[in-house]
Amino acid sequence: MHASPSAQCTERTIDDSACPNLLGALELVGRRWTGGILAAAAHGARRHGEFRTMVGGISDRLLTQRLKELAAEGLIERTVMPTTPVQVRYRLTPDGQALLKALQPLVQWMARRSVPVGTAQPPAHHPG
Repeated sequence: MHASPSAQCTERTIDDSACPNLLGALELVGRRWTGGILAAAAHGARRHGEFRTMVGGISDRLLTQRLKELAAEGLIERTVMPTTPVQVRYRLTPDGQALLKALQPLVQWMARRSVPVGTAQPPAHHPG
């Protein structure tokens, strides 16, 4: 999802002043693999290889890119360990932990849905 900064919320349950916050949050968490990376960090992943194992299917290059993006957003902290060879470790920041907590109602909503996302059929078109 790539919402433009000027996009408008049409649903009146979100006021116009909060709309940019909603769009920014959805853009951030909607990037491919971001949710899996955050969940892996919450479940104890600390090193690149642990993330790669826990987030099946992600390439090394994309994992590195996402980890850098999440660190730049302040959601994951990157620490270089002065060892030989150098080790890099990651952990959720308080903001990252708060984001995961904020996503819990969305996870619960999804679990209650009778039709999983991506499986609904579009309404039939009736010429008329």
